[in-house]
Amino acid sequence: MDQEQYRDRLHAMWLGQVIANWTGRRTEGARINPPFYTDADWGTGNIQWVLQDPWLADDDTDVEYVYLHLMTQHATTRLAPDQIAAGWIAHMDPVYIWVSNKAAWRLMTDRGMAPPATGLSVANEWWLMIDAQLTTEFYGAIAPGMPEHALDLADLPIANVASGHAAHAAQAFVVMYAMASQVDPGLSGRDRALWLVDRARAYVPDTSKAADIIDFVRADFLANPDVNDWEATRDRIWERYQGSAAANGFKYRDWFESSVNFATTIMALLYGEGDYSRTVQIATLSGWDSDNPAATLGGLLGLMLGTQAIRDEFPGTPLSDRFNVQVTRNNLPDYLPDPQADDTLSMMADRMMPLVEEAILDAGGLADADDRLWLLPPLVTPSPPTASPVARLALRSANLGVLLAGGTVVPSVFAPSAPPVNYGYADPTLFSNAYEQDARGLEDLTRRQWYYSSQNHASSPGTPQWFAVTYSQPVEVHTVRLIEGDHFPYPTRTEADGGWFVDLEIDVLQGGSWVPVAFSGAEALDPIVPYQILHLELATPVIASGIRVRGHAGGADGFVTLSELDALSAPIAVARQTFDLNADDSIDVHDLYDWHAAPIDLNADRQADAADREYLERAVRWRERIDLESGRR
Repeated sequence: MDQEQYRDRLHAMWLGQVIANWTGRRTEGARINPPFYTDADWGTGNIQWVLQDPWLADDDTDVEYVYLHLMTQHATTRLAPDQIAAGWIAHMDPVYIWVSNKAAWRLMTDRGMAPPATGLSVANEWWLMIDAQLTTEFYGAIAPGMPEHALDLADLPIANVASGHAAHAAQAFVVMYAMASQVDPGLSGRDRALWLVDRARAYVPDTSKAADIIDFVRADFLANPDVNDWEATRDRIWERYQGSAAANGFKYRDWFESSVNFATTIMALLYGEGDYSRTVQIATLSGWDSDNPAATLGGLLGLMLGTQAIRDEFPGTPLSDRFNVQVTRNNLPDYLPDPQADDTLSMMADRMMPLVEEAILDAGGLADADDRLWLLPPLVTPSPPTASPVARLALRSANLGVLLAGGTVVPSVFAPSAPPVNYGYADPTLFSNAYEQDARGLEDLTRRQWYYSSQNHASSPGTPQWFAVTYSQPVEVHTVRLIEGDHFPYPTRTEADGGWFVDLEIDVLQGGSWVPVAFSGAEALDPIVPYQILHLELATPVIASGIRVRGHAGGADGFVTLSELDALSAPIAVARQTFDLNADDSIDVHDLYDWHAAPIDLNADRQADAADREYLERAVRWRERIDLESGRR
């Protein structure tokens, strides 16, 4: 990849996004039920292109802007949980964030929490809203041609505000952004759009509601003989996921939910057939939270087409490069001696370039500073459902795996505690129902709390409590995953009521008996921070038919809250190809010898042929050239 050309694509991403964002804002939330807008409404009233100077920040751009600032500040593409939490507290003005973003911010500021706990359904009631899919797409741009790497980089920012199928929708856009620069320019616009959708679909688990959405919209598009009749597909989206959602096995949440807006984004991309203006127009007219699909697609097509292509859509009209983030975000650097703006889209692209290079090198690619070139690492053929971190975790879940296989998962408790005061629910199935891993779209909308509390079992506090899950079939137990519920203070005491363990032991069920096992935990028990996610790794993995945790409850009233208790199998290995085929930490002619002895597919075209040999030769010659030039210097 030519670095300067890719920098232009990054500039185009921001430019395409801000134009589409503010154009889509004209119809945001205006039509959430029939009658919807149609093509006939474009150009009427204020439904038209919006151009600004400077461009003002909005949640479609300013959250990613904050992530860019944090990655630049900490000189890393992999932000840690505490870095994200501190950055949000410092820079995210709560006046200009909504639903899941605002809930996550409050959990950080009021409860001392950090991602991924801030995106748990049990902690963040808006976890299935649109937030993640409009604030994390640009992680794909940081890892061009490397979708697996992009998903790893975006995993924590996505989990910050989303889980379940909303996280899968966000991941789909990350993949599209990662692959936008790799689209074959020889393809028609229609085939480019289909290629991107198909690349994203490969990373979404088949059981996810997000997979159903992509499959449904794609099929309806292909079955429609009139590419201009996108309204027909939009109306079917309303029918399937809103009007008759229950009859189709789904639940509609609100006009700013992930699902309907994910569907309209896929729809606009397909019917727009790779044309920037047409795609943004359809997204703007599509209904619901229309500015978000428009912004996502505006950035995607900018990344695919480049800056000049965006400028060509507005002949004779100068497009501003200035950007004002301070209208919505706080305490960020001012890069310009300009009272109206504090940054430019060009400089934003410039600051992304070192991050892109870090991602390429980290994934096994090569860089040439003199000629300003990158050689991307070998492409990994998608191998769903293990390609994304969220999917890998779900596959490890015994609770979900046994339930999907038609088996039973039975919880049990022994929890002496004080009289009930409505701190959670007495139903222990709440910690065994695989709710945190299930992305099918069957979520319960009637409860505001989805965790079990031993407060509801009246007895004397101070004695040990235990909580168990047993399975109808043997499962592998590598790690016990325990997710707490809330912690509660008592109004007239300095000590909190309770909701947490002060110590923990683990037993596994083997041969009908509970057997204690040794384990280690990556995170200490914390009475202050609620909703802790504890991964307790067994010293020796076992096959068992149940798991049990036991210990003393903390707080004045001595009770525990649990939202999930699950047995996880061993971590799933991530496929990673490299030019170093013989694993000797060097890319040289010996790797070519190995390839000739056992050809493998390096460019993900499902063939091991001359194209792969040439790809490997390029890497070998690249390294030889760099070594030679270093010797000359």
